[in-house]
Amino acid sequence: MPAARTNPPQDSAPKLAMNETLIVDRLGQRGDGIVQGASGQIFVPYALPGETVRAVVDGERGQLVEIIAPSESRIAAICPLFTRCGGCAAQHMAPGLYREWKRHQVVTALSRAGIEAPVADLVDAHGEGRRRVTFHARRQGEAMIVGFMAARSHELIAVETCPVLAPGLDRAPAVALMLANRMGGANKPLDIQVTASEAGLDVDMRGHGPIGDKLRLALTQLAERLDLARLSNHGEIVVERRAPLQRMGKALVAPAAGGFLQATAAGEEALAGLVMAALPKGKRAADLFAGCGPFSFRIAERMQVLAIESDKAAMLALAKGFGATPGLKPIATETRDLFRRPLLEHELNGFDVVVLDPPRAGAEAQAKRLAASKVRDVIYVSCDAGSFARDAATLVAGGYALEGVTPVDQFRYSAHVELVGVFRRGRKG
Repeated sequence: MPAARTNPPQDSAPKLAMNETLIVDRLGQRGDGIVQGASGQIFVPYALPGETVRAVVDGERGQLVEIIAPSESRIAAICPLFTRCGGCAAQHMAPGLYREWKRHQVVTALSRAGIEAPVADLVDAHGEGRRRVTFHARRQGEAMIVGFMAARSHELIAVETCPVLAPGLDRAPAVALMLANRMGGANKPLDIQVTASEAGLDVDMRGHGPIGDKLRLALTQLAERLDLARLSNHGEIVVERRAPLQRMGKALVAPAAGGFLQATAAGEEALAGLVMAALPKGKRAADLFAGCGPFSFRIAERMQVLAIESDKAAMLALAKGFGATPGLKPIATETRDLFRRPLLEHELNGFDVVVLDPPRAGAEAQAKRLAASKVRDVIYVSCDAGSFARDAATLVAGGYALEGVTPVDQFRYSAHVELVGVFRRGRKG
């Protein structure tokens, strides 16, 4: 195969950097090719194991210049912005290498924590694509630019289309640009989150700060012209023309403006399916870090649920969705910061199972309380293998066995991987 040239990031080479020929050993957690150099590891973005590459090296960082001997696992990227846009790290990986790289992240995190448990194959949960995306908007000269940040850079890459987005977000870049132009008078950096819902686009803008009556009216008129379902600013609704409903099990729920939602519909279904498959027989479940209820509504088809979340608006959305959905077991809600006020042992002991889905930082304080409780079954949904492994070690030290872990991939081509871990205490008989 002839030497192939890549489209490397546009950063200028650092001073004193050296142009070197390298053989890549393995993949790193972020998807970089790792070279074991004489003075330590060198990380070369977009290089694959076994490849011979030429790179500009400065310390432990390498900037790919040329692929001299490509890997058989190298494939063509699906997006012309790949290597410039920082949204994707792995479009150049063949499916087999890609799946093993993501699964290995989980295996490595558990190994480092001293945890032995079976790790299943990676579950593909991309589905139709991302149903939620956040664009950055910046004024550059006279023009407003909307797009994604370059990898490891403050450079903003303009984006008109993105192949990892669901069809419902086809017009999202154009919508974000029009909103940014309307908001751009203050010349502040903006983040514009666009979500595809059953009623149309749901948009939340951040960075501008409070808006006055004149701008509010202009935004309301623009939302009408763009046929948005809902438009909000820092989570405060500017106008809601239609409820931006999302289906969660039997329920239809309008998440809080700017609130958390799983990235893909297929991802939510995959994670919820793993939770339900692991759910034991019983009467009462606690759903911690519950968001607006993607797991609560499904669990409530079989058990009573106490849903706890720090975001009051999410709890209100969950309660409203429950009130409109017949045929479910009772769902009670509580607004509570589980980082500062985790459920204590006496509060936990009345539940047959605890499901938790914390943010990237994990649930260190709650894991300690669970380890000291009498709860027999814990189902842990995580978006960070490292914090999960830390908390898993706490639970195992407290008497749980980690029955198994299933990695789930709903952020295709990124370095992110999610997982579901199932913990059981020994049962008599």
